[in-house]
Amino acid sequence: MLRSNIIILFEQIWPMILICTVILASTRLVWIIQNKKRFILYQEVFILGFTVYIMCLFYAVTFQDVSWSTSNFVPFKEILRYDVGSLKFFKNVIGNMLIFVPFGFFISYFIKVSKVRYIVILTLIASITIEVTQYMIGRVFDVDDILLNLLGGLAGFSLYTLLFDISEKMPRALKKPFFYNIIIIVIIIVIVLYLFNVIKLGGI
Repeated sequence: MLRSNIIILFEQIWPMILICTVILASTRLVWIIQNKKRFILYQEVFILGFTVYIMCLFYAVTFQDVSWSTSNFVPFKEILRYDVGSLKFFKNVIGNMLIFVPFGFFISYFIKVSKVRYIVILTLIASITIEVTQYMIGRVFDVDDILLNLLGGLAGFSLYTLLFDISEKMPRALKKPFFYNIIIIVIIIVIVLYLFNVIKLGGI
C-alpha cells in the first residue's frame, strides 16, 4: 500500500520534482565550485531530499480531493472514529503521523537541535500553517491532523537523536564523510529497488 501511494504521488508531480531538482542541484554545484567548498555527497542528498519532501508535502496537503470530509475543531474526534488496524486508520491516523517524520528528522539535522521544545514549536508552526491554508482554499481544517503531525515530528526528532548518539559512539574511522556517503548510496539503492518492486520491506 505504501509503495503504491508513493508511486501514484510521484507520477503526479514528477515534472515539478525534475525541474526543481535540476535547477537547485546545478545552482548548488556552481555555488560549491565558486566558493571552493568541499562536495560531500550525503549532505547534498539531505538538502535535495528535504526540498523534494517539501514539494511532496505541498502537493499532498493542497491538491488531493477531500470533498467527502468536513472541518474538525474537536481534539481526538477524528482519531477515535476509526477502528484500530483498519485501512482508514492507517491512512488517516498513521499516515498523518508518518508524513511528518521526515520533517522532524530533517529539521533536527539542519539546525542541530538538541531540545525537543524547538521541534514542537517548528512542527506546530508548519502543521497549523498547512491546516489554516487548507481551510482558506476551501478544503478542511482538522485539529487532529495537527496532533498527529506533532507526533510524527517528534518521532523524526527521536530518530535523528538515536542516529546521532550511535554515530557519536562509532570509531573515528567510521565518522568520515566517505563512510556516510556509502550509507546514503546504499539507502538510495534500496529505495529505488523497493519502488520498482524488486525488493519488499516487511510486506508494505
